[in-house]
Amino acid sequence: MNSTLSADIEHFVTNCPFRKELQGKHVLITGGTGLIGSTLIHCLSALNANIHITVPVRNKAKLEALSGTLYNSFNCIVCNLETYDFNQIKDVDYIFHCAAPTASSFFISHPVETAKSIIDITDKLLQYAKNHPISGMVYLSSLEVYGGGLDDKVITEDMQGYWDIQDVRSSYPIAKRAAENLCHLYAEEYEVPVKIARLTQTTGIGISKNDNRIINQFARLAASGQDIILHSTGESARPYCYTIDCISALFYILFKGNNGEAYNVANKETFISARDLAEYIKKHFAPQIKVIIDIKDNMGYAPASKLYLSTEKIENLGWKAHYDLYDIIDQLIKSFKQP
Repeated sequence: MNSTLSADIEHFVTNCPFRKELQGKHVLITGGTGLIGSTLIHCLSALNANIHITVPVRNKAKLEALSGTLYNSFNCIVCNLETYDFNQIKDVDYIFHCAAPTASSFFISHPVETAKSIIDITDKLLQYAKNHPISGMVYLSSLEVYGGGLDDKVITEDMQGYWDIQDVRSSYPIAKRAAENLCHLYAEEYEVPVKIARLTQTTGIGISKNDNRIINQFARLAASGQDIILHSTGESARPYCYTIDCISALFYILFKGNNGEAYNVANKETFISARDLAEYIKKHFAPQIKVIIDIKDNMGYAPASKLYLSTEKIENLGWKAHYDLYDIIDQLIKSFKQP
């Protein structure tokens, strides 16, 4: 584990108020090879609270590489989540469902697989939670569920915008909406203790160097002294969230949130457009580079939107973000500069 990630995890441990609730519990994490899932494993392990962790994944080697020396301290199950019988896992207390496709190019090239995996795996876990006495579950959703038509509004969790059902790129956000609805229905009909974390774009140490979401791409280019090239006008705007703040939010939602409800997770102070983000990175971190606009179509981007998320609901649970935009980019650039 690099020193920057170690410092991040130490920050989490120091500020986590839920060690007692997690003491000796069994936690099931899907998406353990993703940024949030893998960081969650590190954070839970660092609490030293005798937490039993089970992680079902497709790629054992990737999980082992991400978890390093922690690998032998948790239970890895190599499987296909869509066909795996979760009933084989006994005595689970908490579930964090982090697994989902993340690449826009995949949403377009495999829209059916995108939609089915999001909905089907969520349904399987909700069925498991219905049939077993778990204490809580958090489903990780996305700000993309909001869609378009909400520009210049402060977006609260009860609002919904428009998605074109005949656009294959909609496979991801519409499936996320459907999965959220399933969570609410299971909570209402079967009293399943599931909550929804509606995440803005989240990034931090451990993000893949091949991840092309804009904040990661821009930070990676700045770290190597390369120009930032935008293939759109850069009008889309959203807030961001750092991984450790996100992990903290998941626990506040798990232990203090209401069943069946969604909570926006973002640092509202980081709201910025893609174009302004590029200029911000140039100004503060790489003044020698250029920001270039080179418009290209069919890049798989979501339609331009300005999603200013309200975080009042989760802040009312006691959560607050600690990492601002400068911190997020500084940590990313440090990470990308490491071998």
